[in-house]
Amino acid sequence: MREVLVDGSAGELREALAAALDGGPAVLPLAPGSERLRDAMAPSEPVEPGTAVIIATSGSTGEPKGVLLSADALRASAHATHRRLGGPGHWLLATPAQYIGGLQVIVRSLLAGTTCATLPPGHFDGELFAEAAAPVLREEGPRYTALVPTQLTRLLDGGGRGLDAARAFDAIIIGAAATSAALRERAASAGVRIVPSYGMSETASGCVYDGVPLDGVEVRIGPDDRVLISGPVLTHGYRLRPDLTAEALVDGWFRTGDRGRLVDGRLEVLGRLDDVINTGGVKVSAAAVERALGALPGVREACVVGLPDVEWGQVVAAAVVTEGPVAAAELRAAVRSAVGAAGVPKRVEFVGALPLRGPGKVDRAAVVSQVFGVR
Repeated sequence: MREVLVDGSAGELREALAAALDGGPAVLPLAPGSERLRDAMAPSEPVEPGTAVIIATSGSTGEPKGVLLSADALRASAHATHRRLGGPGHWLLATPAQYIGGLQVIVRSLLAGTTCATLPPGHFDGELFAEAAAPVLREEGPRYTALVPTQLTRLLDGGGRGLDAARAFDAIIIGAAATSAALRERAASAGVRIVPSYGMSETASGCVYDGVPLDGVEVRIGPDDRVLISGPVLTHGYRLRPDLTAEALVDGWFRTGDRGRLVDGRLEVLGRLDDVINTGGVKVSAAAVERALGALPGVREACVVGLPDVEWGQVVAAAVVTEGPVAAAELRAAVRSAVGAAGVPKRVEFVGALPLRGPGKVDRAAVVSQVFGVR
């Protein structure tokens, strides 16, 4: 196993990935200060056969686990992505490369034999994005990057050089978190070509683009509306966890933790299986409430959680980011109309930004503790 500390240039990681794709040692990319994750990967133990990359993650549960990905899975994802976007191109790495979304940007550029510029980690704004994008945008042929919704929002808010650079990309994959309808509309109005994606470490990054599975990927809906995925992009297991592997991979299908539905062959992700709030004996989907809030003019982002309550068991609570004044009564009325009375938030807090974890996912545990003060 080759441990690689992900730095600002990602040069060492690029070299290590090139070797791993060619049969070299498996790569374990790590961010500075991630000793807990490193130790959980047991680097002194033999690596599972066929592994090219180990993505160390705490996931939504906080339990460290290592997702095993083969060279074939990484290649299948990269090639299918290029086919969907319009052919091999030049890439800007703009998200942390220890996560699968960033790492796959490097893999795609390696397989395409093209330029991969890097946005330094840390603070993100339009000027920095434009500066990092400049060498990619000077190249001939397709130019791509991948962002999380928060980054896209900042580019749209900031305008100027950053937004001009975003417009110049032939496609921007949006991943790590759901892309709201409002954000899609803003991007389209601004002339930014985005491709919302759905996927995870276990699928070697996004495997469904704008609702349509990549070539070779199949999606079906199982019991309890669980999204099931099969295809050449799948993980072959979890590092030193045969129990988790057996639970997640069944008959060639990966059992995600998400609920969804297929509408005319397109996947709609409805939320996490564990995002159901039981309030007064009525089950409410947190994702459905979030969608209702997000559809209201002036609402930028929303996170809905269940808080413990003596009378109701749980109550629906919403942390909301707005642009301009929006009354709590408006929010509650929108939810009542779209979801029903049970989904109306009993607590609403307006915040400047939602706490994030990893590559750009909302940290729901932090919303509960930091925004609502529940420990």
